[in-house]
Amino acid sequence: MYCGEGEFIMITKEKIFRINELAKKSKTEGLTEEERSEQKCLRDEYIAVMKQRTKEHLDRIIVVKDEKDGPLN
Repeated sequence: MYCGEGEFIMITKEKIFRINELAKKSKTEGLTEEERSEQKCLRDEYIAVMKQRTKEHLDRIIVVKDEKDGPLN
């Protein structure tokens, strides 16, 4: 299980399945301390990947301004 920073992280279908599995179990019967730790780690990975993907997407956006439209504010 990955739970660190600074390295390439990949969220696989299996990890998403496990995130959902732990969330369901948390609501129905509760989690052990080990499962809570795993859930936090997986959630942190997922959030880090989503933040990175969003940043990369926003970095590729180019704003094109037409002079007749006036200033961008």
